[in-house]
Amino acid sequence: MVRSGLERLFGTIHRAHVIGMAADGLEAIALCRKLRPGLMTLDVGMPLANGAEVFAECRRWSPETKVAVFTGFTSVSMLADWVASGVDGLFLKTCGEEELRAGLELVLSGQKYVAGDIVRRLEDSPPPPDLTLREREVLSLIAEGLTSTQIGDKLAISPKTVEKHRATLFEKFGAPSVAGLLTAAFRTGLLDHLNQT
Repeated sequence: MVRSGLERLFGTIHRAHVIGMAADGLEAIALCRKLRPGLMTLDVGMPLANGAEVFAECRRWSPETKVAVFTGFTSVSMLADWVASGVDGLFLKTCGEEELRAGLELVLSGQKYVAGDIVRRLEDSPPPPDLTLREREVLSLIAEGLTSTQIGDKLAISPKTVEKHRATLFEKFGAPSVAGLLTAAFRTGLLDHLNQT
């Protein structure tokens, strides 16, 4: 339905036409390599390869291709990451058809476009705590219910080092407990990847 809707929408944009449609991330990568489209639209959550993976491969194989991303995820952290990634267009799936068409036309003309709802969310929300890659890994594993010993085994670090990372996470989030830490992390979107397909 989404692909058909986008195909219909592109039919209303002057000098735009659809040259290929993919059912999953791997097919999207293959089509990008083969067709080198002027614009590629991506869903953040796709089977076999997610939007971020497809975006990276598209940039690698067809750097001139503009990329517009659609997402149903609304966490500030994830949206900010997509803006920082350098995508040409970023839209929520709830975006109205008129704004979507106008935004895609701007992207096709070589400009960047971020949907108004996304801009407002980013402006109205405080930034999440700045975490190191290791702290993000530990946070994700805490959310999966692993103990410090299990996390240490998984990351090949000592349980004592894991405890230091846990203490830093509690401090950065101002959380008194694991439940408080996970609640705060979910609110900022730092654990949204656990819900992605």
